[in-house]
Amino acid sequence: MPAITESSIKSPVQKLGVIAGGGTLPAQLLRACEEQGIEPFIIAFDGQTDPALLKGRCYLMTRIGAAGHIINTLKSHGVRDLVFIGSIRRPSLKEMRPDFRTLKFFARLATRALGDDGLLKAMKTELERDGFKLHPVQAFAGNLLAGEGPIGALTPRDSDYEDIQRGIDIIQEIGHLDIGQAVVVQEGLVLGVEAVEGTDALMTRCGGIKRAGRGPILVKTTKPGQAHDLDLPTIGPNTIKLAGEHGYAGIVIEAGRTLVTESDRVAELANQFKIFVIGVDVTK
Repeated sequence: MPAITESSIKSPVQKLGVIAGGGTLPAQLLRACEEQGIEPFIIAFDGQTDPALLKGRCYLMTRIGAAGHIINTLKSHGVRDLVFIGSIRRPSLKEMRPDFRTLKFFARLATRALGDDGLLKAMKTELERDGFKLHPVQAFAGNLLAGEGPIGALTPRDSDYEDIQRGIDIIQEIGHLDIGQAVVVQEGLVLGVEAVEGTDALMTRCGGIKRAGRGPILVKTTKPGQAHDLDLPTIGPNTIKLAGEHGYAGIVIEAGRTLVTESDRVAELANQFKIFVIGVDVTK
């Protein structure tokens, strides 16, 4: 894994707006920022962001549909640099309760049906139009990125590489349609592809239909043309636990473009469940 930016090196960004979803990634980013002398301002979402992140920090707790309030608050606090981090459950329009600014954004999209990547790119364009600059999380916490090679003691068997390549090829194909970032393959069979349900649900579903013998392999990469400052694929300890509970043989992630939370714990669990976890260069 690449080394974290040394705390003695000051970032050119002095104040950072952290658009924080769920999971442990936001906490890891916040620690990295504070080590570098960066003052975070957190945008947190009801029912999604961990409230423990907010203690002792400046924040706004709001809903996803309050774009106008969010933008005005960030500007009033002198925030121009932003990072999106953590999982966000995409709400229905009713749950979102969009304000006027949000409605204008959706009106500008007209009737286009967008996948997650398309929506994020549209949001990025909208924020940049407002004078904000979006940064990838790895600009502040490079140690979260997966390196090339195994995480843990195990590596794939020779017989696994055909399934691994098949999984990579399939993600590149479905990625053009902005469908998902993950696929589960077993002995040449595609057990499932990720859609709106997310990776955890995909793994559970495929674990219930797997064949006897060598377990399935989860392959998770970015989509072709995906903006690498938004919504990078992510795995963590829970991913490994699910794989172990459902009899997976291994997990393959894209080196340099996948975030790994608690990598030491990931390696420990991979060894415990006898699962290989490996970062690969999908361009080779």
